[in-house]
Amino acid sequence: MSTAREPAVAGAFYPSDPTELRDLIARYLSVVERPRKAPVPKALIVPHAGYVYSGPIAASAFVRLIPARDRIARVLLLGPAHRYPVSGLALPGAGRFKTPLGDVRIDEEACSRILDLDQVVVSDLAHAPEHSLEVQLPFLQETLGTFALVPLVVGRATPEQVAEVIETLWGGDETLVVISSDLSHYESYEVARKLDAAASRAIEALDPHGIDHHQACGYYPLRGLLVAARRKGLKAETVDLRNSGDTAGPRGEVVGYGAYVFYLPGQGDVRA
Repeated sequence: MSTAREPAVAGAFYPSDPTELRDLIARYLSVVERPRKAPVPKALIVPHAGYVYSGPIAASAFVRLIPARDRIARVLLLGPAHRYPVSGLALPGAGRFKTPLGDVRIDEEACSRILDLDQVVVSDLAHAPEHSLEVQLPFLQETLGTFALVPLVVGRATPEQVAEVIETLWGGDETLVVISSDLSHYESYEVARKLDAAASRAIEALDPHGIDHHQACGYYPLRGLLVAARRKGLKAETVDLRNSGDTAGPRGEVVGYGAYVFYLPGQGDVRA
């Protein structure tokens, strides 16, 4: 794995200029209402639209990672396939992902551990145009600093198949799981609010059967996380729930965005 996966949506979904990008993320993080004390999440669900639409919502989850900047060393990042069909879960062949803020190293050892699973394949074609993983990387770089990445584009897969991959690389405090998913798509503002509220209830209940493709474009990886989270005894919390009509778009047709954190109940609080 010596090649690099180049950015596909820098300059479109988010700024391509490093200074502008850092400043934008810093502004998003600075206006988030942060709890005085909160557990560091084991997993996140965050949206993946253009930053002008979903950046503020994503920031409300990513800001919870800052106290663990020196602890989290590996990120398992899963998002849906928008551009290229995938059966199962696809790793890249590249050894690093490039962003305007620098390179993120692929965790080759971790990748080798899941390549033995039947549902895991290697496909640079799936990764090359895909934005769902890429847009999360600058937020992770700014909140965590240096980390190794296990990036998976997820196509048709059962919740159990996705959960198996997540659980294989579950690790301890050094490993973070991030699911990239928007919620409802192109509904009216009021219909979207109802659909997204129902999706949030299912996520908080760790109910994989309560989410379908009408409620979340990343429902394949999302449902797998819910299975794994239930088995591991995690609690899910909604930290932000809005849509494009609340941020930068009209309200005739909107896309829903939610931010969620998962943690062990009773886990020691850390100052945020």
